[in-house]
Parts: sequence; C-alpha cells; structure tokens
Amino acid sequence: MKLVKIIGSALVAFSLSMPVFAQQAAPGGQPDQVSQLAEMVGLSDTQQTEIRGIISEMEGEIGELRQNAQGLQQALQAEIKADYDESAIRENAEELGDVTGEIAALSALMQARVDAVFTEEQRDELDRRMQEMQQQMQQQQQMMQPGQ
Repeated sequence: MKLVKIIGSALVAFSLSMPVFAQQAAPGGQPDQVSQLAEMVGLSDTQQTEIRGIISEMEGEIGELRQNAQGLQQALQAEIKADYDESAIRENAEELGDVTGEIAALSALMQARVDAVFTEEQRDELDRRMQEMQQQMQQQQQMMQPGQ
C-alpha cells in the first residue's frame, strides 16, 4: 500500500510539474489535468483553484531552473572534445547537480502542497486509482512478454 501511495504521489507530482499544465482547458475541448484530477477524486471548485494557484506560483521557477539545467547540459556536452577542460566540466557538472537538486526539491514541495489540499477520502481514492493503473500496466507488460 505504501508503494502504491509513493507511485501515485510521484505520478501526481510529475503531472503537476509539467509546463503543459494550463489554467484553461487544453485545445480541442480536452480537460486539463487539474480537471481530470478533479473528476477522478472529486475536487471542489475551491480545491481546484487552490491547486491551480500552487502550480502557477511554482511552475515559473521550476521552468527557469529547467532552462538553466538544459544550458548547463549543453555546456557539458560542448566540453567533450580532445582539448577538454576538466575544471570546466567539473564546475558545470556540480552546478547542474545543484540545479537538478533544486528542481527535485521544488517539485516535492509542490507535490506536498497539492497533497495538503486533498481530503483523506480523496487521497484514498487516488491511491485506489493508482493501484488499478499499476495492475493494468503489469497486465499489459505480461501480455507483451515473449513466449506468453
């Protein structure tokens, strides 16, 4: 049960940290992920507004850090050459580690803040849904294994 909760929380955090998370419905009339989550666990309008506020507040900072990380990754790649500069590689790698750590921390904080918006019943429902999804994925994997 604890593993399912961790997986569920990770999926929620991952989906909530995606920049595609718009405040309005996606093009083509598809509901955004907050609306889908609202349908899944029965979020109130107030809860949806609160979650959207959390995402809006944090996604800018996370987005900037992701861009910074991409730049650092490119700088590391540029140093892979015959006349490499070890100190530049180490400096960029250390900074990339710091930025990546900050992204992970902010994502976890966002996840915790969103989780605090849920009621216990909503968390239980999310856990139940995540268990179902995990079982479906396992069944699909078993069906795709050769020799079965």
